[in-house]
Amino acid sequence: MIPMGDFGSDIYTITDEDGRNYELEHVDTIELNGVYYLAFLPADMDPDDEDYGIVLLKQVPGTEELENLDDDEEEDIYERFMERLFSEDEEE
Repeated sequence: MIPMGDFGSDIYTITDEDGRNYELEHVDTIELNGVYYLAFLPADMDPDDEDYGIVLLKQVPGTEELENLDDDEEEDIYERFMERLFSEDEEE
């Protein structure tokens, strides 16, 4: 199972289809209908870079592998993460 730690505690190295590695910092996880969706921020990128932003991946059921979201689920999952992240900011 993928570790579900606190913000800032988990760094993952993700390899894309072209063999490039990326360092991602795990910021949150949502479980929906038995599927785990994970939100990351680039750990090896300047936050001022125009490509910097949240990266959403899902866990392949029954494995520790991560994959891209389907187009039809991406917007819904993105909105759920934004609601959680911004509601936590407002509570502080």
